[in-house]
Amino acid sequence: MKRALDLLLGLIGTLVGAPLVALAALLIRLESPGHPIYTQRRVGRDGRPFEIYKLRTMVRGAEFTGAGLAVQEGDDRITRMGAFLRRTSLDELPNLWNVVRGEMSIVGPRPTVQVQVDQYSERQRGRLKVKPGLTGWAQINGRASLPWSERIELDLWYVEHQSLKLDLRILSRTWRLVLRGDGLYKGETGGWR
Repeated sequence: MKRALDLLLGLIGTLVGAPLVALAALLIRLESPGHPIYTQRRVGRDGRPFEIYKLRTMVRGAEFTGAGLAVQEGDDRITRMGAFLRRTSLDELPNLWNVVRGEMSIVGPRPTVQVQVDQYSERQRGRLKVKPGLTGWAQINGRASLPWSERIELDLWYVEHQSLKLDLRILSRTWRLVLRGDGLYKGETGGWR
């Protein structure tokens, strides 16, 4: 049932979002050099790696300069178009292709990079028992403003309590979160280090 819902929403979202992605890609290219679609290796279900697709919100090569993978509000590597895309979460629209391909789900823990997974305890590896998602329990309860360990605990709670009803609740709360733009950047105690 979950895969059927993912496929339905993923296909509809991909088709409806295609003109927005195309326009955003054009605007990204006009503002800064580099491919408008950013890919990054992330860790999925059962620790399997996959390439995630996003609209590029930072200057080309940003992960190798400044704070690396850590992104703070006001980071000068974020482009003007990128700030808008992040604020509206439109940079995540290409993730729908990952959903269609079966690498991600609409709802689940956000996928992370291998260097973070390498620091997980055995218990924390439990968040890899499900497909990563576009949105999730940790996303609607603080997003990146929460300390990494707290986000993992919220993700583990989701893994232990997942249901269609919970997924629908998360989806309904996600829309309000996106409209407000809360929790986009790590707070004083946020981040994974």
